[in-house]
Amino acid sequence: MRIDGRNLNELRRIKITRSYLKFPEGSALIELGDTRVICTASVEEKVPHFLYGRGQGWVTAEYAMLPRSTDVRITRERGGVNARSLEIQRLVGRSLRAVVDLQALGEKTIRIDCDVIQADGGTRTAAISGAYVALAEAFYNLMQNEQLNCLPLNDYLAAISVGLFDQTYLLDLSFAEDSQAAVDMNIVMTAAGKLVEVQGSAEGNPFSREQLDKMLDLAALGVGEITAKQKEALGPAIVQYIAAST
Repeated sequence: MRIDGRNLNELRRIKITRSYLKFPEGSALIELGDTRVICTASVEEKVPHFLYGRGQGWVTAEYAMLPRSTDVRITRERGGVNARSLEIQRLVGRSLRAVVDLQALGEKTIRIDCDVIQADGGTRTAAISGAYVALAEAFYNLMQNEQLNCLPLNDYLAAISVGLFDQTYLLDLSFAEDSQAAVDMNIVMTAAGKLVEVQGSAEGNPFSREQLDKMLDLAALGVGEITAKQKEALGPAIVQYIAAST
């Protein structure tokens, strides 16, 4: 049993609330244990300059932690995005683009905002899983308004952390576990089991290929559970459209 009483291969309690905010084309609140992230998707009828005239769209992301999302106040990022936030928002953007048909999107930009309102480990993975729901809702609303002919997603996308303590493998690390793990890894994966990104490092002794494979298998288990929650949040109509496009 773990610090919070979970089994080794058990996610923290997860809840995804779609349409969490009134104004964005897509939005979701994702709660993963004590971590909470608000994700929004905003539609812009333009693309970055490097895509002018190419007939395709773009998906990009921004990420921030609110000042009291942790036990001590974080300074608001007024003078520019710090290195950690920049790295995470790039991760969110490229992860989402991996499952989007940018040609089918046309010359539109979907801007994802992920704002951490409470952090207890796994904020980047929660942001990706929640952002997918916000993105899918935005696409669905564009279809309903006859601004898209199809829902341009080719799979589900989710992310989760895994860790290694001696020879013990843990799924979905809280902050207390993350800070003590011998290996801490974040996995971004599609519902079909394809890897989008693997971020992992050893704190001390290196880990083996066999240990890596076990952590990937454990992550796949978690991604499957998160995908089920995403489908539940999105509802039958959007799930049906995603099924038709995959």
